[in-house]
Amino acid sequence: MTIEVLYQIYLKHPKVSTDSRKIAVGGLFFALKGPNFNGNTFAEQALREGAEYAIIDEDEYMHNERYLLVEDVLTALQQLGTYHREQSGAKIIALTGSNGKTTTKELIHSVLAQKYNTIATRGNLNNHIGVPLTLLTIRKDTEIAVIEMGANHQKEIEFLSQLALPDHGYITNFGKAHLEGFGGVEGVIKGKSELFQHLISHEKHIFWNADDPIQAEKLKNYPNKTGFSKGNIANYQILFLSADPYVKLQTEQTEINTNLPGAYNFTNAAIAVVIGLYLKVPLVKIKAGIEAYRPENNRSQILNKKGLEIYLDAYNANPSSMKAAIEAFDKIPAKSKTVLLGDMFELGDEAPMEHQAIADLTANLSFDGLYFVGKNFSRVKTDGNTFSSFEDFSDYLKEHPLEKGAVLIKGSRGMALERILDIL
Repeated sequence: MTIEVLYQIYLKHPKVSTDSRKIAVGGLFFALKGPNFNGNTFAEQALREGAEYAIIDEDEYMHNERYLLVEDVLTALQQLGTYHREQSGAKIIALTGSNGKTTTKELIHSVLAQKYNTIATRGNLNNHIGVPLTLLTIRKDTEIAVIEMGANHQKEIEFLSQLALPDHGYITNFGKAHLEGFGGVEGVIKGKSELFQHLISHEKHIFWNADDPIQAEKLKNYPNKTGFSKGNIANYQILFLSADPYVKLQTEQTEINTNLPGAYNFTNAAIAVVIGLYLKVPLVKIKAGIEAYRPENNRSQILNKKGLEIYLDAYNANPSSMKAAIEAFDKIPAKSKTVLLGDMFELGDEAPMEHQAIADLTANLSFDGLYFVGKNFSRVKTDGNTFSSFEDFSDYLKEHPLEKGAVLIKGSRGMALERILDIL
């Protein structure tokens, strides 16, 4: 079956599912394969649950005309997403980076939605499956789509760029994330920069942070760019006012109060301002969009629980984001401050050194309590408390509950440190 024929079927049934337990009634089910499952085996169930057609790639599951046979289901999904994007009149803004992608995406979406019919990547569907799924949510009236791109190895951002074919792009930063897959920090810079390379080769527009020396070097000879700076060296000057505890910034004599703690969130908000201004969103509406956004899903949240002011940033972590969160937490005004840190994943051979560096950082700051959780953190040299597992840590807290004060919770997704909220 050709993509052109499949596309005509999609236009009549423009809902897509890849999980037979979550079928979009009247839509298409793509029978993807994984390490431990074969989606073809769920095609019949998907049709029973209400899918109109099931796209499969093994002819033994072809029972009637409601089964559509393709050479490879994943490839068909990706090609369909790109084909739909090419037929659409929507402008695509792609973003990647080591830290802050999802928060930045949500801020941009909130700003642009003040003027345009805008969609954005749902949750963190930012990989080779999530990007085409997001592209397939573009509708006739969609004017702008904000597409998040994640990666943990070389050539992945290049591939996702070829799928999404962005008109604009932005890289949040280059940090110590997925060092194992990228092959060190230089590998991270090379891998994330694939977005810039794609945009430059297609003569597309780039948004950039002029205060980032890596971006400044890579884009110094590229004219089609729009950026921000705390100084006066870019298209827009965005001033950082404070983070006490939420980031406050200013441009064109207008103050904008975010709901994001930590100075590291300044650039995330600043680029949303710049993109809004570039796309002619009135500044008053940009301010409204940013101030309306409230973080959720364990990202940059401040919660109050039984006398504790909890800074919850436990969705994910790497050495760069953890350092930024710790240093920001150190600057908040509080009578007592406790840090609960969980292991950082995908660091490869750098893991022992990077975990020790975080422990050393906390030792030089004024915290009243230090708790390190996970196999790597349990091996660091520290005056704080170390636990090899979450279970050991939770058992300890049940016997030694935290008193009043501020608490930072930060760790990789696999640690799921938000579970500690029930104990706190």
